[in-house]
Amino acid sequence: MTAQPKLIALDADGLAVISAHLRGARVQARDIIWRQGEKRLVVGMNRLDPEQADFGATGPRRLVAALRFERVLSCKSRNIDLEAPETALELFGIEFHPAEAPGGSAVLIFGHGGALRLDLECLECELADLGADDLGTSEIAEGSEPPGMDG
Repeated sequence: MTAQPKLIALDADGLAVISAHLRGARVQARDIIWRQGEKRLVVGMNRLDPEQADFGATGPRRLVAALRFERVLSCKSRNIDLEAPETALELFGIEFHPAEAPGGSAVLIFGHGGALRLDLECLECELADLGADDLGTSEIAEGSEPPGMDG
């Protein structure tokens, strides 16, 4: 079994790389886990595989991944109902807004005006791929019917 890739960001440039890898990732509200006592936020997601073209894939393949922020002082949401666990979100990207060094804020930007703002002691972020989407959900395009269904 090969090790799954990890990306680590300790500055704004590194976070921009992670953000590019997460464009279009699908997140459900239940997979946003804020551990206030541990100063940690973890977001489980389903993201596009950036290496799919290297293997000759014809359709988009998705990976299950986890995004983790450490040293989080606070987490605030806008237009995201964290009490509705089935709420589906699409991640557009992540921005970093520096404040007094080494701190700042990371803003996760979602579709429909949704956002999470994390106030950070310092930027410490990791993106880890956990494996392929073995449930086959990557084969179903948004708004289409599952394979084998006739309209």
